Amino acid sequence: MKNSFHASRIRHQALAFTLIELILVLALLVIITSIAAPAMSRFIRGRALDSEARRLIALMHAAQSRAVSEGMPMMLWVDEKAGGYGVEAETSGQNGDTKAEELTVDSTLQISVMNFGTGVQTTFKNLPAIRFLADGTVDENSPQTLKLTDSDGFGRWLAETKLRTGYEINDTGQ
Repeated sequence: MKNSFHASRIRHQALAFTLIELILVLALLVIITSIAAPAMSRFIRGRALDSEARRLIALMHAAQSRAVSEGMPMMLWVDEKAGGYGVEAETSGQNGDTKAEELTVDSTLQISVMNFGTGVQTTFKNLPAIRFLADGTVDENSPQTLKLTDSDGFGRWLAETKLRTGYEINDTGQ
């Protein structure tokens, strides 16, 4: 009986982990996590930037479609200070535009309007704006580029297409 107890105890000890082994495994997990965490944060940050750029492009397409279908110019305004943007009919009348939309930029991002032209910039309610004409084109005085920037300076540019039929997403300002 003593031999069977001793043999059982030896088998049990052989299956258990020592404290040193557990500490080593935890140290390896900490090292792996510290290597992977920055890459994951860049990935998540890039997703927010791309998602916001796609959302802005979608609103531009909606404004352009609405301008064509309603036969009147639509204004996509940008509020750089408040971090918002929206769409409203240029002549919304007394009751306002019931189909107007207003969105807020993700809290980790900033939006800015870049106008490289020498002409007068289009504005709506004292804010820079893109004017979509009733034929679906972009007014020549509208900003040529919008820029979304994250806290680390990474950005996406929404640049006007050469034919002034809309905007496209670029990683650079060109």
